[in-house]
Amino acid sequence: MDRPIGVTILAGLAVLLAFINAIAMLRFLGFLPFLGVLDIRIFNFWYALMYGLLAYIWAWVAQMLWQVDPQAWLFLAVIAVFNLCLAFVVLVTGGSWYDINLSVIINALILIYVMLPGVREAFGRD
Repeated sequence: MDRPIGVTILAGLAVLLAFINAIAMLRFLGFLPFLGVLDIRIFNFWYALMYGLLAYIWAWVAQMLWQVDPQAWLFLAVIAVFNLCLAFVVLVTGGSWYDINLSVIINALILIYVMLPGVREAFGRD
C-alpha cells in the first residue's frame, strides 16, 4: 500500500512522542533531572512505569503507521486522547506546564490532523 506523506509525518511524530515519553520515564527513575526553576531529581516508580508504557505504545503506533495499518488510525486517536488526559492529570497534581508543553502541543496537533478527511481516507475510514 502506498504511504501518503501525511502518514509518514504522523509516524515521525509518533517516534518523537516515544522519545519524549522515554525521557520522562528516565526523569522519574531519577536518571535525568527536571529542568526549570529547581534542578532536582525525583524517583517515582508509578510515573516511570506509565511513561515507559507510553513510550512503548508510541513506538508501536509508529510501526503501525509506517505500515499504513487500517487500525492505526483509531489507535492513534485513542492514544493521543489518553496522552492528553495524562498531561492534564500531571497539571492537576502539581506538575508544571514547562514539563508537558511539548507533549500536549504534539498530541493536540496529531489529534486534529488525524480527524482530517484526507488522512481518514488514507486509512480506509470514510
